Amino acid sequence: MYRQGDVLIVPVEEAAVPPSAAALPGQPRDARGRLVLALGEVTGHAHAVLGPGELRRESGQFGRAWLHLPQGGRVVHEEHAAIGLPRGWYRVVRQREYVPGAVRVVAD
Repeated sequence: MYRQGDVLIVPVEEAAVPPSAAALPGQPRDARGRLVLALGEVTGHAHAVLGPGELRRESGQFGRAWLHLPQGGRVVHEEHAAIGLPRGWYRVVRQREYVPGAVRVVAD
């Protein structure tokens, strides 16, 4: 398992990725060509992967997400150390928090 701030990245077998997880059109890459796993709404910083890869997500605010890195990659963020990931499939989990009357994804 790997953690970078409010993002948890867990290695999984490809068979664990459900058919309902669709590849995102155009992939969520930023202006620097990074594959964005989570974008900070407050700071504008991003947890992002350098290199080739694919992000698949189920629909909805709390839809599960999977990352495929056919050649491995590095997860970078402006305020955290980079993390090297070997090639394979990963489940990407965003940290959530409770606020009175709701549950929401943590915003950095």
